[in-house]
Amino acid sequence: MTPKIELHLHLEGSVRPATLLRLARRNRVTLPTDDPLSLARLFSFRDFAHFLEVWNLIAGCLRTPDDLRQIVVDYAGEARRHGAVYVEGIFTPQPEQVAEIGLDAMFEGYCAGAAEAEQLHGVTVRLTPEQYRGCDPEFGVAVARAAVRFADRGVVGFGLAGFEGRHPDAPHAEAMRIAADGGLGLVPHAGELAGPASIRSALLMGASRLRHGIRAVEDPHLLAELADRRIVLDICPTSNRRLGVTGADHPLPHLVAAGIPCSISTDDPALFDTDLSTEYAIAADLGVTAEAAYRAGLAGALCDDTTRARLAALAPDATPES
Repeated sequence: MTPKIELHLHLEGSVRPATLLRLARRNRVTLPTDDPLSLARLFSFRDFAHFLEVWNLIAGCLRTPDDLRQIVVDYAGEARRHGAVYVEGIFTPQPEQVAEIGLDAMFEGYCAGAAEAEQLHGVTVRLTPEQYRGCDPEFGVAVARAAVRFADRGVVGFGLAGFEGRHPDAPHAEAMRIAADGGLGLVPHAGELAGPASIRSALLMGASRLRHGIRAVEDPHLLAELADRRIVLDICPTSNRRLGVTGADHPLPHLVAAGIPCSISTDDPALFDTDLSTEYAIAADLGVTAEAAYRAGLAGALCDDTTRARLAALAPDATPES
């Protein structure tokens, strides 16, 4: 099996229905149903707003640092079965969670999970927490400062999520600056729900990689800029389709033809009922081989040089892109 790298994985969105039920019972959270099959059907959603409602339902069941540790370990085991050797996990602290768990305790839980995942499953997990568009900017600053504090525990990046276009990026620029000054790579969501303007905004903030970025195809000049700068895009085919971001024709072949390196990921595998093998297979049908996806993942990974060299050695033709 060709080794795989996954750069765009929301840890909250990796919680499968049966696990969610166990967490809810343990934390005395009432869900709309206590049947795994019915809960799986509940994971179906109408649009992005409804998707966020379901995502928040899952996040609301994560009440302790041990919950956070466990979901990292669980996903690493799942990803390993699909050939993953390196995963960058995203988590998005919510004010309600922070009030209950504590911000540093949240980071402690996720970081402990990353360390345990490598020991148990042999998967290197690094963390890229994020703030979300529309949150109190001071809350975003607090999350960024925590991310910097935990940089020696496996936190390598910092992002920006949420409704592009509905909420401006500018109020969140300070948090992004703090993260960058602290040595973290910036990996905002852009070019998913909004067009090229959101990508240009992300680049102005100093993005080293883009989560999604698929709507760059709407602007030939932007395509050329991304290619020239070797900006890696995290492509999540099933997510794009399920959220109605793309139609029957996914723009991945056009992005690759323009010379843009594209990594392949699941985004929220439990919510999209997918896995890493499925996403790599879809990418292959669109003309991106597993080897090419690995090379792009290696180029976009925010890991240290020692880890990068080790990952490069796992696939003879998967060398870092310059």
